Amino acid sequence: METYLNSAKKQLEYYKKLGEKTFGQLQDGALFWQYNEESNSIATIVKHLAGNMLSRWTDFLTSDGEKPCRKRDSEFENDIMSRQQMLDKWNEGWDCLFNALNSIRKEDWQKEIYIRNEPHTVVDAINRQLAHYTYHIGQIVFIGKMIAGTKWNSLSISKGNSEKFNKESFSKHGNKPA
Repeated sequence: METYLNSAKKQLEYYKKLGEKTFGQLQDGALFWQYNEESNSIATIVKHLAGNMLSRWTDFLTSDGEKPCRKRDSEFENDIMSRQQMLDKWNEGWDCLFNALNSIRKEDWQKEIYIRNEPHTVVDAINRQLAHYTYHIGQIVFIGKMIAGTKWNSLSISKGNSEKFNKESFSKHGNKPA
């Protein structure tokens, strides 16, 4: 289970960095831009992610992941006023998540935990949230790309550069493509 947990944390750290690299490419005002009234801004998505993380991962082994104090609907109200306020929420949520994951002990893997009164294994709960968080970080990146337009710096292999990337990667690692 340690191998699984390390893999999950590595993936979560990667997606956290994608979000942060997106924030870094945008002016402050762009973090609050909405395509239309029904769409969420990046700041709103961050607020929702933080609310979810705090609810799911606070005392996750002993209490339901949907905390009575959580006000999910208010997570979609645009009331974050600054980049710093958004980053504070972002970091608070991620800190809660990683602290919870780092607290898992060998005997915890056998526990049944609950999210919205539904039983989950610890692995299922981690997978559920990993999928949820990457879904929203994909939205953050997509919104960032729309806002930045031609000024966007790719967070992975840029269009038209796969062959060059593969060639450099294979020569760097001393391998040959199959």
